[in-house]
Amino acid sequence: MPSFDVVSEVDMQEVRNGVDQAAREISQRYDFKGTDSSIELKEATIEIHTESEPRLQALRQVLEEKMVKRQVSLKALGWGNIEEATKGTVRQTVTLRMGITDDKAREVGKFIKGLSLKGVQHQIQGEQVRVTGKKRDHLQSVIAALKDHDFDLPLQFTNFRD
Repeated sequence: MPSFDVVSEVDMQEVRNGVDQAAREISQRYDFKGTDSSIELKEATIEIHTESEPRLQALRQVLEEKMVKRQVSLKALGWGNIEEATKGTVRQTVTLRMGITDDKAREVGKFIKGLSLKGVQHQIQGEQVRVTGKKRDHLQSVIAALKDHDFDLPLQFTNFRD
């Protein structure tokens, strides 16, 4: 029986490259000279730090540009609240969203069920959703429908088996 998995993954090497490129750009740009701005990658978060909120927005724009160039979906970036830091500076934490949460998996499953394709079933397996069906064409139409719908997650389709 044909099947595939719906997953939400982020290529950490590409994220690392994007953060490094953004950090390199802000160290060389004239408008960031002397502002003590920084972009730093930690385990599953990115910390951006600068002197004011308008500068923070500019840093965010630089980071987003680099992520798009590295083909990292912006849906994978969860922007936290802007916080006051020491000496009148501000910082923002960006969390990397990896994996499909239970709520999102149920939402994906409900959407698949709502397509009402005969013989198509879904099964939640940890941080992924396995979709099985009797016909390959039905699975391909499920993939197309999932791509068109916005779940506020970057979805990938892996492990397609015939």
